[in-house]
Amino acid sequence: MQLLKDIIYTVLSYQEKFLKLRLEKTLNAKQTSKRKKHFGVGCTIDLNTLADEEKQKLEDELTLILKNYDFEPEKILNYVKSQGTNVYRLKNSAKILNSVGENEGFIYPMFGAKALYISLATENKIKFKTDEMFIVPKDNINKYYFIYHLYNWFAFKHGISGLDSDAQKLLKNFLFSDGNTKELQLDDIYKLKDAIKQDKSAIEFVIKLCRNFDGAKQALNKIKTEGGAAL
Repeated sequence: MQLLKDIIYTVLSYQEKFLKLRLEKTLNAKQTSKRKKHFGVGCTIDLNTLADEEKQKLEDELTLILKNYDFEPEKILNYVKSQGTNVYRLKNSAKILNSVGENEGFIYPMFGAKALYISLATENKIKFKTDEMFIVPKDNINKYYFIYHLYNWFAFKHGISGLDSDAQKLLKNFLFSDGNTKELQLDDIYKLKDAIKQDKSAIEFVIKLCRNFDGAKQALNKIKTEGGAAL
């Protein structure tokens, strides 16, 4: 499925599913997102403005990095490695990752059987815990699809909520199942909301780059012609 179709479908899916989320209002639940309100004794602090400023700062920093490396995935991957994240170029990366429900690009830290599979595929070692990494094909990499994953990696390295393994697992279950949240604990619902928010931000960042640096129509045509994988 082409990346453009996936972006449109995902954004529309978010809009629909958000309407279905019925979150019980509470003052005592622990909330991890910086955009939420925190309640104290006789006061309410709204951190929406602070979160927006931090998000804009992160995106400005990432845009500067992309410009410094000419928006070229090959150059940017060298930068990623310099920041302590392993990068693996595999011949059949899509097939290998699809077998464990993952896509090419940024891979979150893993545990258990999935970590074992990934470690055998990348390092031929037996590990039941892996750090974050990039797994990409040996041949050409779709620029815009890659930037989507780079955004998530950059936010992950900055400790943004919603980008841990548990939250991402909840997000996948939410997007690729019936989206039912009735069985979730309140803490998991907050994790899911953070994950949705951050994934939507990554998509919007890619679309913004398309418009700013290539022109909307030209850039979106590039996405379609260069190919891509499902988000």
